[in-house]
Order: sequence, then structure tokens, then C-alpha cells
Amino acid sequence: MPDRPEVTAVEIARLAGVGRAAVSNWRRRHPDFPQPAGGTDTSPTFRLDEVEHWLRAQGKIAELPLLERVRQQLETLRDPDGHPAAPLLAAGALLLQLHRDPAGWQALREEPDTRLATALPRLLLQTAAAALGPDGAALLALPRLAGATYLDLVRMLERLAAEHGPADAYEQLLTRHAEAAARPSAATPPEAAALLAALADPADPAHPADLDTPAGAGGTVLDPACGLGALLLAAGPGADRRGQDLDPVHTALALLRLALNTPPDAPGPLALDLRPGDSLRADAHAGLTADTVLCQPPYNERDWGHDELQYDSRWPGGLVPPRGESELAWVLHCLAHTRPDGLAALLLPPTVASRRAGRRIRAELVRSGALRAVVALPAGTAPPYGVPLHLWLLRGPRPGDDFRRVLLLDAAAAHPAAEGGRDRVDWPALHRTVLDTWRAFDTAARTGAALPADRPGVHRAVPALDLLDDETDLSPARHLPAAAPDGGAAALHHLHSRLAELLAGPADPATALPAVADTPSPAEAPLVTVGELARTGALEVHSSGQGVLPAAPGDGPPGTPLLTDQDLIAGTAPTATTAAGAPLTTRPGDVLVPALGGGTARVVRAGGPLDGVALGPRLHLLRPDPAQLDPDFLAGVLRATGSARRASSYASTTTRLDVRRVELPRVPPGRQRALGAAFRRIADFEAALDRAAALGRGLARGLTDGLATGGLTERQDGAGPA
Repeated sequence: MPDRPEVTAVEIARLAGVGRAAVSNWRRRHPDFPQPAGGTDTSPTFRLDEVEHWLRAQGKIAELPLLERVRQQLETLRDPDGHPAAPLLAAGALLLQLHRDPAGWQALREEPDTRLATALPRLLLQTAAAALGPDGAALLALPRLAGATYLDLVRMLERLAAEHGPADAYEQLLTRHAEAAARPSAATPPEAAALLAALADPADPAHPADLDTPAGAGGTVLDPACGLGALLLAAGPGADRRGQDLDPVHTALALLRLALNTPPDAPGPLALDLRPGDSLRADAHAGLTADTVLCQPPYNERDWGHDELQYDSRWPGGLVPPRGESELAWVLHCLAHTRPDGLAALLLPPTVASRRAGRRIRAELVRSGALRAVVALPAGTAPPYGVPLHLWLLRGPRPGDDFRRVLLLDAAAAHPAAEGGRDRVDWPALHRTVLDTWRAFDTAARTGAALPADRPGVHRAVPALDLLDDETDLSPARHLPAAAPDGGAAALHHLHSRLAELLAGPADPATALPAVADTPSPAEAPLVTVGELARTGALEVHSSGQGVLPAAPGDGPPGTPLLTDQDLIAGTAPTATTAAGAPLTTRPGDVLVPALGGGTARVVRAGGPLDGVALGPRLHLLRPDPAQLDPDFLAGVLRATGSARRASSYASTTTRLDVRRVELPRVPPGRQRALGAAFRRIADFEAALDRAAALGRGLARGLTDGLATGGLTERQDGAGPA
């Protein structure tokens, strides 16, 4: 184990915001580049302090962020044969100390390291036991002696906690760990976790005041596959939170995470009971019936205990889930832990609703009235991000409840723009659609009020008998009639007019594009790289790296708009915000370029959607001096095919742009402005084409749907679009 933090070439590239090929070039071209300190010939490692000094001397970074220093120090503490996340336990214990008993640390912080080596571990264990109980403290497996490397980490963590607060500091460390892991974490993102927790909370004006106490206001919440505790965290510190996970280290991390997000003056031991183990085979909470069960179980498991659990009491009527239906085993496990009239909410793959092997279990859930809703979510809401997951909502059956309808909600159809991926999900709108529909349906089911009116193409309350056929397919799209176009023929006529106007104006190539002719004797202008221009002060180059974190729903008032690389490529306004103070925001004249991919470069216009936004991950910001370099000229050259190709490195499926290697022709300012004006007209034309394509698709879809459903008919006079 190295006594100083070491980094790989990939990590150096991430620090500098460049591709790995750029690091290889630096090693070849610069004899003063740090020599390898470890690793292998094919994957060497370098001392972090030497790399940081070299990068600063070359002007490639300013100062290594404190968070990155902490992460590298944690990596130094990692046992190569141990769990990769184990060092985060010792880090979390120190942050818990600063959260609950900062005075205890202050009394020790000036002591010599020889005393701290033994006194600090005792203090951390004492604080952990007081907050988490003896079993929780033992789960952390804290060392009894603090070495010099750990004491260096402690002082860094103290500074990080002073800047961000202990809880937020730990969230950032967990996020960085998940990003750097060899196998990316499948943790439920905070937005999806907040949605599940909100569904279980009837503390809303739409709900009667006499309904049962929600989990977040003092009930018991269970997550039998808690991972890093995202769903239990969303339930709120007012709940009695129970959990279990197969990975003991993840269980301990979740325990620390929840404790750090509990008020520091909450008396201990806290209402947290998280235990390691296999929930299906060795249920640590046997006999518990919770007010709320929230779960995103592991998917597609063949070895989940089918043979050992043939006669388990959790299976209704002796119906054992088939070996290939592990998700249904989790559904029944969660339902068995839900008290009568309590709620279970699970995120599941869409195939669980339709696989033939599970039809008998699905039929029993519908027949008993336990299954209350299936919600189809857009792709990108939770891992795996390319799959449009389903959200199942179940009520614990209670005597005398004869309600037998299932709400089928296609939220993906209601929010089609979200299907572009995880960065495209409009979480506030998605929350409103799902919560408003569910609460209206649930109130009717529990009080006898009128059911909400069906909305074609979006949601429908389906009688149980209509679902109990040979397949019992619960996919919402199968049972929802197609929606007629909003606004009918008049709306489509308006859309037709807008499209015609756009094609006759900004998207008309005859007027929108600059006229060009062949250059009689083209002379190649001398070239200069962006890196050379940066060294001469003609422009500044900023790379966002991993960017700042987006704010979760409900984290207070909206913060700074956060631009993602997908927003930039799509040419849309920022789709997220950040609650944290952004170290860098855009201003008019900046040029923005994605680090992955090529052919996109956009100029920030005063008052436009990109003005004053924070940078998300994988973005480059170029800030030219307008007296020396025209922004539109710079953006035009960056969009040129050859420029991106010559300055890019390639992986199997992605292209990474080393923006400092992009070459620009040296031309005088007047010529730059002329070319910049032409480039801007071309960019505006391309944006107009994108808008026209979107309008055209909307018009075609509206006409097709309207004619197919019978909501529209052809006009005999042939006039107009509908």
C-alpha cells in the first residue's frame, strides 16, 4: 500500500478534463512529466503531488479541489484485497463525530499524532455507539489505531466538512466513489427515491386528514435491499427506518449516511436498524410489518433461493415464484412485511408485468386487491438507465376491503421528452403526474370517493376482471386507449401553420444560408492550437470534469440552472438545477463544447438559455478575449468535422475531445468577424431545422393518432392539415 496517494493515467485525464490519449502524449512530449511510482508497465501509477505540481506548472489545472484530494487519500487507505468502499467507513465515522459531537474532536485536534493515534479511534467508536447502538458501531469495523495517512485524511475531512457540512461532504464522497468504481453503482438516484417516498406519504392537501400516519411522519419504513440507503434517506429522519443488504460494507455506509442526515441533537441510539444478510434466505426483520416498504430489488437473479424456500409462508396460497421470477419473490417478500393498509412501492423491470412464467403470481396479486397501481416510467429514471422501469404500488390487504381496480399509468407517454436518457427527465413534471394521479386514485379506493376520470393514452383505472385473462399482462400501454391529439383539428392546423412559417423563414436555405463560391487559389493559413492561445491570454479554457451535483427535488428553492452535456448537444435549455454554489457560471461570449462526441459548439448569448448557468459533467468552456478572438468564429471552427477529428481520442463507443489540441487558422480580427457571422447564420439554420423537424414529427403524430382513434376525419374540401 503506498504511503502517498497515487493516480492512474485515467484519473490524471479526469483531473485535467482531457482524454487519456492526451496524458500519453504529455508523457512522450514532456521529459519533465512525473515518472511512474508504481503499478505495472501497461497501467502505471504516479504520485498525486508530483502530478498536481506538473499540471499547475503547465497551466492545465489551477488547484486540485479538496474533494479530489480527499478521494485520493481514501484510495491510499484502501486494502487491495479488501472492499473498495471500506475506507469510506472510517471517513464517515469522523464526519459523524463532527456532526454529532464537534466539541469532542476540538478537544483532541491539537494533540500530537502519537496521542491521536489511540485517542481518536476510541472517541469515534464512543460516538458511533451512542448514535447507532453497539451493533451498529460494530458493523463499521473501525480500526483501533489511527495511522499517519488516516490522520492526514482526518484533517482534510475537517476542512471539507467546514465547507459543505458533514452530511453533504459524505454525499459527495459516496458519489465520487460510485463514479470511480470498476462496476458503476446501481443505487437509486435521489429523484426516484423522492418519488417513491412521496407516494407513501399522504400528508398532502389532496388527502383527508384522518388517513393513517405516513411513514415520514413517524411510521416504520423498511427497505429489504437497501444498498447505500437512498430510499430510506428519502423517507426522512422522522421515520423508524429498517433495512437489510447482502453487502455488509454497503449496509454500514447506509447506516452512516442516514445518521449524518439526522438532526445532530436527535437522542441516540437513533431509530435506525440496518443489518447485513440475504433478505430472502435469512430475513433479519422476520415478523416485522411496516407502515411502508420501499425497494429497488436486484434484477434477474437465478440463485435467489427458489429451492430452499418452496414452503415459505410469504408465498400466497402456496404459489412459489418461478426460478426466473426473482423480482416477484421480492414483491411477495415486501408485501409480507407490509401491515394491513400499508403501502409497498417497488421499482421493477417492465418484463415483470408480462413474462408468462409469472402470470399466476400477478393474477393472485390482482385478485386479492393487493396490487393497486403499475406506473410505466420513462427510461433514465433509475438504473439500468436505458430501460423504462415500472413502479408497482401495493396495499397490505385488510379485512372487508373489496376494492378491485388497478391504476395503470403510462408516465412515459405523458413525458416523451424524458426518453432521451437520465439527463432528460423532467423530474418536477414527472412527480406531479405520478403523485396527482395516484393520490386521486388512492383516495377514491380508501374512502369510496369518485375515481379520477380516465385519461386516454396516460392512465386508466382498470377493473380486476379485465386483467385476469390467460396472460394477466399488467403493462400500462396494453390497456390504455390511444390519446386523441390535444386541441383537436384546430391545434393541428395551428401546428401546420407554424411549420409552414418556419420553413418559409429561418429554415429556408435560400435566405438563411450565406452564399459561397470556390476560392480561386486557396492559401493555407498558419494554424494555432487552443492550448497555445490559452497560454498567450487570447482565451481561457475551463473543463468541468465531473461538474457540480444537481439538486434533488424538494431541496429548497430552485438554485442555479445546471447545463448537462446532453442539454448542450440537444440544443435545449438546462433541465436541472444545482443547490450548491457553482464555482463557474457562463457569461455572454463564452463557447461551450461537450467533452464526449464532436461537432457541437454553442456560443452563449446575452439573456439566452445558456447565460448564467452552471456546468454539469463532461463540458469545456472557452472564454475568448473578444478583442483577439471572435466567439462565433471560434465556435464555427470547433464544429468543423476536421477540427474535432484531429483533436479527439477514441474508445470503442465514444469520442473524447482534447479541446486544447484543436487547431484554428490565424486570421486577422476583421476576417474572423466575417467568418463568425457566416458561421452564426449556419448555426441558426441548423437550429431552425431541428425545430422544424420536431414540429413536423408532432404534426404527423397528431394526424396519425387522430385519424386512427376516430377523433379526426378527413375534410372533403382538401383544405388545411386536418
